Amino acid sequence: MTLQLNAALTARDVDVDLRLEPGERVAVLGPNGAGKSTLLGLLAGILRPDSGRAELDGQVLFDRSPGRQRWVPPHARGIALLAQDPLLFPHLSVLGNVAFGPRAAGQSRRRARAAAMRWLEEVGAAEFADRRPAQLSGGQAQRVAIARALAAEPRLLLLDEPMAALDVGAAPLLRRTLRRVLADRAAVIVTHDLLDALLLAHRVIVLDHGRVVESGPTADVIRHPRTPFTARIAGLNMVTGTAEVAGVRSAGGELVCGTVRADGGAGAIDPGEPAIAVFSPSSVAVYAGPPHGSPRNTFDVTVTELEPRDDQVRVRAHTASGLVLLADVTAPVVGELDLYPGQQAWYVLKATAVTLYPA
Repeated sequence: MTLQLNAALTARDVDVDLRLEPGERVAVLGPNGAGKSTLLGLLAGILRPDSGRAELDGQVLFDRSPGRQRWVPPHARGIALLAQDPLLFPHLSVLGNVAFGPRAAGQSRRRARAAAMRWLEEVGAAEFADRRPAQLSGGQAQRVAIARALAAEPRLLLLDEPMAALDVGAAPLLRRTLRRVLADRAAVIVTHDLLDALLLAHRVIVLDHGRVVESGPTADVIRHPRTPFTARIAGLNMVTGTAEVAGVRSAGGELVCGTVRADGGAGAIDPGEPAIAVFSPSSVAVYAGPPHGSPRNTFDVTVTELEPRDDQVRVRAHTASGLVLLADVTAPVVGELDLYPGQQAWYVLKATAVTLYPA
């Protein structure tokens, strides 16, 4: 499945180009009003562009070129949109909601219900089959919405901030469900959450004022942001590598110990699997010499940049292997330690401040 879209909508000042390769997942980032939801609306057929053309797996979705006015309605596009609100039919059971797509496509009631149950099992919601939507929590309802979208066997899945309305406990569980069910599926994921982009997408595009201002592999865009927005959301330390019993070992050999949060609660990452360690720059303490005391994550670094940020200073540094790490300290600390580019220092943080995820 390939997707090629070029579309302009003058009323919203949006002019975007997007291409997806087979099985590729793309995260769309950008500030409020950047055009992210407009992009999904153009793909889903909710909005009509003033000009442009889109083609999905050889089928022209719309062609608004000069002299051409081809348009495929939303229900005939093979595209499913998963919004922040699950939008489940309140008068149907969970099973009936998920079976709705197959039934609308002409499947028999028996086959549609079988497909619905299979997808409910896939997202871990089979036990809710007989419930009504009003009896579900937010996280449960969103998992049912995922099953309903996938039961329609879409060629392309659109996700509009699916975790935005969930509490902090439900979001990681849903993120893990999406990682599993989106494997080898084409998807466009609009999000404000850096972890969504890291864990769900192969590639990131950044929209601003209706235009694509940044694009590339997820890790590259986050590591080398080229726009203020991307730099702002990329303000976490992320260490990618291989899981070990105690934490994540980077390609350069650094071991980052932390707490596994693979599914929002108890979990495990098998040693040898790809993994990511994430921690905030504010959790990093900076020392002028090697620290003493209880075992903690310790990094021998060289300071490369000092960036004033309101009442704090962001200290950018790298290890001998080239691993870039950030620390947020107060201005008095910078003066007390006499920090400057080129100076050797030590970054220290507790393992409890580091979260580990499967990559």
